[in-house]
Amino acid sequence: MDADRIRHIPLRVVLDSDTVLLPGGLDGHEAVAHVFEYLVAVAFMRVAHAAAAGVLVGEALARLGIHPDWITCAGLILVALAALFLAQGELLAGGLLLLLSLPFDALDGAVARAMKRQGAFGMVLDSTLDRYADGLIFAALGYYFAANARLDMLVLSLAALVGSYIVSYIRARADDSLVGVSTTVGFFTRLERVLVVLVMIIGSVLMDSTAPLEIGMLILALGTNITALQRLRHVYATLKNRGD
Repeated sequence: MDADRIRHIPLRVVLDSDTVLLPGGLDGHEAVAHVFEYLVAVAFMRVAHAAAAGVLVGEALARLGIHPDWITCAGLILVALAALFLAQGELLAGGLLLLLSLPFDALDGAVARAMKRQGAFGMVLDSTLDRYADGLIFAALGYYFAANARLDMLVLSLAALVGSYIVSYIRARADDSLVGVSTTVGFFTRLERVLVVLVMIIGSVLMDSTAPLEIGMLILALGTNITALQRLRHVYATLKNRGD
């Protein structure tokens, strides 16, 4: 068989234990594209299932008397452990711990809703610990780059950290009762930032290269600060239209 062509390749996809049978005559890039399209479709279906599962898990934890604030704090502990590994260059362990921490962001809210305890302090605590999590991740990556004499990447890490904080600060300040502007616009909310961080870490592990990390940090440094400017412009335009 021609080494540059891929015919009928059975590929076991662990995500749902299906076998994807690719059509013949595909080159490597086309084969990867077919598999990627399949995985994206499956992922969308799994999101719906995960949302329902999250409600059930939240109700179960609520029955056990587990306070949602405990879950929020547990998520930060996992992020802190991930940051410790990332700072030492242990990208696989750090990436897995970050991935493991993601469900905690949804579970605390699910438990709070199940317990009917959607208090103001829980929201403030959640937002505060999110800022700590951002700081830990970017500080860990900055330390890793500095330890490897990559001061250029350290600067990008600091720029991404500042941009992340400014994005959140503008929203918090604009939501103040004295301003009263809802500010959720922008390309890089926290969800996008976390996804980029995970992709660049996992990509670096799979490729055994720092290139995905470097590209990801550049995207984060630019994306977060552009989003901050987007939000600032949105607040200015809204207040101007209101005559404030």
